[in-house]
Amino acid sequence: MEIEISNTRNITVDAIVELYNANKWSSAKKPEQLHKALINSHTLISAWANGVLVGIGNAISDGHLTVYYPHLLVHPEYHGQHIGQQIMSRLQDKYKSFHMQMLTADAEAIGFYKKMGFETAGNTQPMWIYSGNEH
Repeated sequence: MEIEISNTRNITVDAIVELYNANKWSSAKKPEQLHKALINSHTLISAWANGVLVGIGNAISDGHLTVYYPHLLVHPEYHGQHIGQQIMSRLQDKYKSFHMQMLTADAEAIGFYKKMGFETAGNTQPMWIYSGNEH
């Protein structure tokens, strides 16, 4: 099956919620806010299989120095097909000259991000005020 990687922002709320629910991300419970957040990201990359959204990644950036990658999801049925790697590679290509690329990784994603070149930053620790209970 061919996977199409795209920069489109023409993604329906329903398609996004379906992908986020499949990954059990709590932000799916706020569909309108999630849709607006993704569509208004500095960069949004999506992956499609036969017209179905199967992956998504976004970047929030000042456009010059710093970029933060808040979301990278691939539908569980499509894991192992390098979709996440393709999305993250496109994002990193765009921001490769930036001083700082940041993200917060859950335990099971740490190995993936290390393969993509990320590492822990000295003695820093992620901190947040968060209204979810997982993602």
